[in-house]
Amino acid sequence: MDLRQLDYFVHVAELGSFSKAALLLSIAQSALSTRVRKLEVELKQPLLHRNGRGVTPTDAGKRLLQHARGILMQVDRTREELAEFRSTPSGHIVIGLPPTIARLLTVPVLNDFRVHFAEASIGIMEGLSASIVEWLTTGRIDIGLVYNPAPSPAIEIVPLHEEPMYLIGAGSAGRVPGRRAVPLRQLPRYPLIVPSRPNANRMRIETQLAYFGLKPTIVLEVDGVATVLDAVREGYGYTVLPLTTVRPYNAEDSFSIQPIVKPKLMIQLALIVSAQRPTTTLTQQVLQRLPQTVLAILNRAAAAATGTKKRPAP
Repeated sequence: MDLRQLDYFVHVAELGSFSKAALLLSIAQSALSTRVRKLEVELKQPLLHRNGRGVTPTDAGKRLLQHARGILMQVDRTREELAEFRSTPSGHIVIGLPPTIARLLTVPVLNDFRVHFAEASIGIMEGLSASIVEWLTTGRIDIGLVYNPAPSPAIEIVPLHEEPMYLIGAGSAGRVPGRRAVPLRQLPRYPLIVPSRPNANRMRIETQLAYFGLKPTIVLEVDGVATVLDAVREGYGYTVLPLTTVRPYNAEDSFSIQPIVKPKLMIQLALIVSAQRPTTTLTQQVLQRLPQTVLAILNRAAAAATGTKKRPAP
């Protein structure tokens, strides 16, 4: 097995076609097929299901695809790290963001990166916090931004920001000032629309209620903030979210928003990096800048959502 074989296999598996992969790799389709077939012979099992419509990975192929992506990314990072000894930070970095705040953060993060790392490139991947942790441990991303990460020897956690969550319902009662607060113990009285597990918001709600021997009343599972808010708007139930999450959808002007108290229902946002792989110079410098960029955006969003003024992050 060599790196070129792995690279060829990844292209074919991801594109679902030998012809498309051959075109992208600038290699003859027959040569590409031969190389992948040799890999199957070496591993003594089929890696692809071949049919008239293209190819799909077998179970063994799916497992190899997962490992191959991480291996190839590690090779690229090794080249980039060695190159950094003779130049300013360069190479490629991938950041994982939760969909709930990706809409708020992606453009500012890209703008800051372009200004300070002109010789490097960046990729953004969106996914649930649990998926981002998995991507980090398998080498698909370099830095993750996640909600309520569970301690693990595989990751290093840098707490970044903590904010309260609110009960959001249909109506036009507007922003928080003047709204009746909802004690946490009373939350089960409200029919909730929440994402499926292991969404961090949902897990936080269930965990906090469990301290009181209570469970949330979940009437609908919907993955995706925009769709959740659409269902709330139509009167299917309530949802629970931090205000910075709903800010990009202008929800504070068209929904009833009530604080949750006694105690407040808080959710933590943290940066995570791998504890098992060395970080490149580029990753280290991005890590130094990222908290400042993220906190400035979140503080502005929170101030706009609540009608208060907050100082920018130091």
